[in-house]
Amino acid sequence: MDSLIELDLTDLVWGLGLMAIAIGLSSWQGLGLEMSLAIATVRTVIQLLGVGYILAIIFALNDPFAVLAVLLVMLTIATITARNRISKKIPQLLYVVFGAIFFSTALTLSYTNLLIIQPESWYEPQYLIPLAGIVLGNAMNGAAIAGERLVSTISSSRLEIETHLSLGATPQQAVATYRKDAIRAGLIPTLNQMMVVGVVTLPGIITGQLLSGIDPLNAASYQILIMFMLAFANLVTTVLVTQGLCRQFFNTQAQLQLP
Repeated sequence: MDSLIELDLTDLVWGLGLMAIAIGLSSWQGLGLEMSLAIATVRTVIQLLGVGYILAIIFALNDPFAVLAVLLVMLTIATITARNRISKKIPQLLYVVFGAIFFSTALTLSYTNLLIIQPESWYEPQYLIPLAGIVLGNAMNGAAIAGERLVSTISSSRLEIETHLSLGATPQQAVATYRKDAIRAGLIPTLNQMMVVGVVTLPGIITGQLLSGIDPLNAASYQILIMFMLAFANLVTTVLVTQGLCRQFFNTQAQLQLP
């Protein structure tokens, strides 16, 4: 396989030409997206170059505390983003989401690192940071989708839930159907991606590895592992988030209380 063709500043400037054309096309069609496209372009350049420089330093240091600090920042941002997508009114929601994403990500990465990849050191940034980023991003989306679905469904089904409670059902039984639907909703994007991966789309990981000259079968093997990681992490996250949310909707007397 040929080695990776590196991109210099001139290449990136030519790449900006694509966005310049897109902005011009938006203006020509009267879409009103020129400012949004321009802001997205600037943010993409600043954010990715910033991340590139930071990761270059982290990779050079190869220090466990530096790696854990990066992961903690990523986890915090993912938690806040998922919480904001669900609701800001539910008490303890931030801790519920944080615990669910942290546990699912830690469990997934521990299993993968210790049993499958087995790097020389558990904190090897070459493996831990990219894999954690992928898992955290998908766990965040799964938590947000499942949590938002559960909150909206419970809020709109108050009469049905209270009817079940009055007939002797426990809080867990009264919301069991809504919780299962929320978990399924949180897993749909991952399952859909698994159904068409390699047939309709080439995910970013396998594309990046192919561009860097990795053997296609090795790249495919890593992508298979990643898809399994995402499915497992999303399932664990949605199960924990919905379980924690259900507890927030009932008081100690098993009465429904909406935020």
